[in-house]
Amino acid sequence: MTTATTTTCATVRAYHQARFRGDIPAAARHLAEPFRFQSPLMTSDSPHDHLSGLDAFLGIVTGVDLVSEPYGETEATLVYDVHTSIPAVGTRRTAEHFHLTNGRIDTIRLNFDATPWHAVMQAATSS
Repeated sequence: MTTATTTTCATVRAYHQARFRGDIPAAARHLAEPFRFQSPLMTSDSPHDHLSGLDAFLGIVTGVDLVSEPYGETEATLVYDVHTSIPAVGTRRTAEHFHLTNGRIDTIRLNFDATPWHAVMQAATSS
């Protein structure tokens, strides 16, 4: 593993672990400015906006199982299963691609089947 790949691995793992334990300040330390996040449900252009809904999301997460984590010098992809407490959502296989500049994450692209989330989000806004 090259020094750059080792840095990418350490940065992405630290971000992932901080995010899923709800440590927003620790997760934010690994994000660059400018920053871009994209997922099937939302986009954001700042670390603050990206992490602002984390507490609500973690309130329904019951576990995360890492499946795969290939790393390159300036990019990484984590594939994991997110287990939720919402029966209609259940467990979602997720692929998260990271791009880094100068050792910090500047882009995250999250990919998953959002179909069950649409009904849940609509029900939440109708209440």
